Amino acid sequence: MPRWEHGSQERLKQAAMELFDEQGFEGTSAVQIAQRAGVTTRTFFRYFPDKQSILFVDADLLRAALLQGIHDAPDVTEPLAVVVRALVDFDWEGLGPRESQRRRDAMIRSNPELLERELNKQQQMSDAFGYALRQRGVEPPAAELAARVGIQVFQASYLEWLAADGETDLATVVNASMSTLAAIMPAVTRLT
Repeated sequence: MPRWEHGSQERLKQAAMELFDEQGFEGTSAVQIAQRAGVTTRTFFRYFPDKQSILFVDADLLRAALLQGIHDAPDVTEPLAVVVRALVDFDWEGLGPRESQRRRDAMIRSNPELLERELNKQQQMSDAFGYALRQRGVEPPAAELAARVGIQVFQASYLEWLAADGETDLATVVNASMSTLAAIMPAVTRLT
């Protein structure tokens, strides 16, 4: 086996997803993933600290792209709209076909350890969004609330999109969720 070969990370990701589908997440080892990808176990660990990391490998790329969307927003007077727009504008299909995203999501939701990791990633994303909005001049309470609500609106929309047929556009689902949120907000604008 070659010591280093171009494309190893992608082959490892592909091999892992195939094995996870075939024998389950728990039933798959790093050694099996490396063998399927045609690389050494050492190469596997050069790219991933553990097999769980394969499911979250795109998190840093995702966070950077979304934060760039917040940074590039021409106007932040409506911070929730800025967060949602950054999320909608991201190329989700670039993370893989919807079907592979469905499988990844189902795998994460069926494993408490993976779900905890996913929720931590979402919290980190929300914190980063809040910070980015504050850097753009949004007051801290509004920045934090917009970041958290935006993540939740998007997460609900993303799950709906994953469950929908292949024709449904993610932006359409998010816009519908935002309309629903806007419709229920007048009822709770003042609780006192």
